[in-house]
Amino acid sequence: MRRTVIVGDIHGCFDELLELLEKVDLRPDDLLVSVGDLVDRGPAPGEVVRFFRERPNSVVVMGNHERKHVRGIFSYAQEITRLQLGDGYAETVHWMRTLPYYFENEHVRVVHAAMLPGVPPADQKEEILCGSTGGRRELTELFPDGHWHDHYTDAKPVVFGHHVTGREPMIRDGRIFGLDTGACHGWNLTALCVPGFTVHSVRAHADHWSIAKRQWQLPVLKTKPWRDLTWQELAEAIVRFSPVADPVADPVAGSVPDAAVRGWLETVEKWAADLRSSLPALVAAAHHVAGELTMDELRRHPAAKYLFQARDGRLDQAGLARRCSTPGRTIDLAAALGLVLPEPPT
Repeated sequence: MRRTVIVGDIHGCFDELLELLEKVDLRPDDLLVSVGDLVDRGPAPGEVVRFFRERPNSVVVMGNHERKHVRGIFSYAQEITRLQLGDGYAETVHWMRTLPYYFENEHVRVVHAAMLPGVPPADQKEEILCGSTGGRRELTELFPDGHWHDHYTDAKPVVFGHHVTGREPMIRDGRIFGLDTGACHGWNLTALCVPGFTVHSVRAHADHWSIAKRQWQLPVLKTKPWRDLTWQELAEAIVRFSPVADPVADPVAGSVPDAAVRGWLETVEKWAADLRSSLPALVAAAHHVAGELTMDELRRHPAAKYLFQARDGRLDQAGLARRCSTPGRTIDLAAALGLVLPEPPT
């Protein structure tokens, strides 16, 4: 008999996915359905996406994590995934745009996060189905004292992920199945096979999200727009991202990745300090250039507004500091005046 095999939130846990599908004895004619959130937090989002794209008889429901990539809403998890996917990222996001917000057959309904009881899936709001921030807010207003599934009375069973239920799935009345059992957090990856409605799980190999957060911190930091931050934003970012754990009290936190992050941020801090200390040289260069050019040459110069101030005796270090409010503006002004200042460290 052809089955529908529904898998909870995978979050890049590819090895666990393969183990789970071996455990359920997935056959070529079985329909494989993901509740969404194939990506983010885990070690191998590209492999998970590729598996579902290349396997016939497979469906992926839009999760809130796919939707974030589609809409360009980036937090740390999305930044990591973008680096993990590399050159294939844009094409993967293009594929994500095609994902449906629900799946339904004669046996079951599948959504990523939630649905309003009594409303057919086709009439549901996408924000509610996928679990976006707006959808979550609306559900809270509708059900302030409980969860949407506390009110689900439809005859057809509903399967969803999104909300981690613990190490075990949530099963109620044989009609409500919550399958997010925290695979990326080191718990379990779970599948439901219908029409028999049998549940299968495998243990995660590790707390993948904790590992990924540390492992990818430096690569993600190197992609930050340090050149375009204001000096205040740059200083705050250095403090925010600097590891603060005591390596003696916490040997894990005092690991090589943290040491590399700390060292790189110290380099960024020195780079910023060196740029700011170059302001007197920029003032002097502006005065020198202004004295060498004709009025017509001054007007055409890329640093004309600074040069006219210097010519009129109105350019000083404090005024230049106000205008050079970011590293990028400082570097660009220096280049226009014939000086070379370093770009951000790589």
